[in-house]
Amino acid sequence: MIEQALVAVEDLAFVSALRNSTFMYPLVNAGHILGVSMLVGGIVPLDLRLLGLWRKYPVMVFVDVLRITSAIGLGLAVVCGALLFATAAVDYARSPLFQVKIVLVLMGVSNALILGRVLKRQDIPSLPMKARMPPSLRAGAVLSLVVWSSVLILGRLLGYF
Repeated sequence: MIEQALVAVEDLAFVSALRNSTFMYPLVNAGHILGVSMLVGGIVPLDLRLLGLWRKYPVMVFVDVLRITSAIGLGLAVVCGALLFATAAVDYARSPLFQVKIVLVLMGVSNALILGRVLKRQDIPSLPMKARMPPSLRAGAVLSLVVWSSVLILGRLLGYF
């Protein structure tokens, strides 16, 4: 039943046109890469700040700016990724690499939401800039770096396996 639905998605006219287009598929792929770069490019500096780099800058400056960049990147990556998925939905759905990647993306997004809540509850703006972050925030930052790095690696491997 699921496979029939995935085949139906692959057979949609706009998906077939995307799959066979000389220009649109590469543009959607580029949009996915741009979205992922905005997402990870926003998350990594914040994680590194939570781990102790750039202590002369307030954490909330990172949060306020990079949260928006990451959210826009996530939206772009999801939309373009869904279009790319649709072009070979059956194959992607069967791929253990893709399945793990999606689980890790969900973990990464969940971790980011939890970190955002912890940042609000910890009253981080009142901490001295040179202070070490609480262990829960440092652990979340390490988890984030591992998860998003793994997502990037799995995404690249999908093109080869």
